[in-house]
Order: sequence, then C-alpha cells, then structure tokens
Amino acid sequence: MQTQWQGQRHGPRRRPGPARRTWQPQRPPRLPAVRRALRALTPARPPRPTAKRALDLALGSALLVLAAPLLAAAALALAAQRGSGGVLTRSTRLGAGGRPFVLRSLRTRRLRLHVISRLPHVVRGELSLVGPAPLTPGDVRDRPAGARDWRRELKPGLTGLAQIRHRSAMPWDEPDLLDQHYAEHHRPGLDLAILAEAVGAPLYRAARSLAGRGKADLSDTDHRRPGYRTAE
Repeated sequence: MQTQWQGQRHGPRRRPGPARRTWQPQRPPRLPAVRRALRALTPARPPRPTAKRALDLALGSALLVLAAPLLAAAALALAAQRGSGGVLTRSTRLGAGGRPFVLRSLRTRRLRLHVISRLPHVVRGELSLVGPAPLTPGDVRDRPAGARDWRRELKPGLTGLAQIRHRSAMPWDEPDLLDQHYAEHHRPGLDLAILAEAVGAPLYRAARSLAGRGKADLSDTDHRRPGYRTAE
C-alpha cells in the first residue's frame, strides 16, 4: 500500500529525453596561427637595397639617360653599315652567385660605347658599375682558389680595379689579385674613386693627344724662312 501511494503521489516516471545542447562561445584562434595566416596573405617585402645597389641604381639610371641619344645614334649608324647583321652582340656571362645572364653590347669599341651600352644591365641589377670582369661559363677563374668564393659574392661590373690598373707593370697588380682585393675592401668611396679614374684617364689621354698635336702645328720648323740654317 505504501508503494502504490508513493506512485500516485509522484506520478508516473518520464522517460529521459535528449540532452539539451548548451551554447558555448567559439574560442578565437590562437595568435600565432593568425600571424601565420597574415604572413601568407601579405606579399613578401623585397630586400632593402644596400649602399652599393643604391649607387648603381641612381648613378646608372642618370648615366643611361644622358647616354641614350649617343647610343641611339650609334645604333642607327651600325644598322646602316651592317644591314641585317644586327647591332648588338650577345654572350652568356656569370653574375652574382654564378647565375648566368645574356650580356648585350653594341658592336663598336669607339668611345667605349660597347661598355656604355651595358648600362641597362646595371639598372636591372645584373651588373654593377664597379666590380670584377664578367666571366663566361667554364672560365677557369670562376673556380674558387680558397675557402672563400669571393668572385660569386659580388656582381660583375662595367669597370673595376683590375681594368684601371691593367697597364701597370707592378707584380702585385695582377687582375685576380686586384679583383680579390676589391671584393674584400669594397665600399661606396672606393667605387667612386674607381669610376673617376675610369672616366678621367681616357679624357686625360685625349687632352694630352690634342695638346701634343697643337705643339707640333706651332713648332718653329713650320715658320722658318727659306734658306735658314742653324749655327754649327
């Protein structure tokens, strides 16, 4: 009787229904994951230019603008002379890190236009204004002589320490030693000094040549009277 009364008091038992889902706020992603996602979406920044690259870009662009009319005139003259032979030479050279590139130059050596025509390579970053001479693939000088491969650390240049000292008879002025010395001690001040020497030396030789011709034209032998004899 007691059991029946308890059942009537509490009523029939209900079957347990499905558990109610309680709302829980989603956790934000961790900060490192957000940073990685942002880095993947953000384009990589180019490396900051060095002082040498800034000098090459600024001075190389200015020289290219100034030399553009002369280069265009030389290219037209070569095209008229050579016809369909082309006005540019193309050769594969080794750049920084041993990466090959195609070097283009005008087919003339007057006024060193073949060197000036390589200024677009300086602006693009394949060459430098000052550096070792650009080598061809397979050149024996490209093989490192020691533990440090100094030749591949720098871009080849339009001119260099070895080029301006090539007429020196000093035993320590060998091209490889001069290029290695430049690779170990290069700085913007040294680049400006080499550029000044590379530009100033041809102008100085041209001025001396013109001065020598002027002295010969105004010599005493051109103005002696007929029958003039020197005293014995």
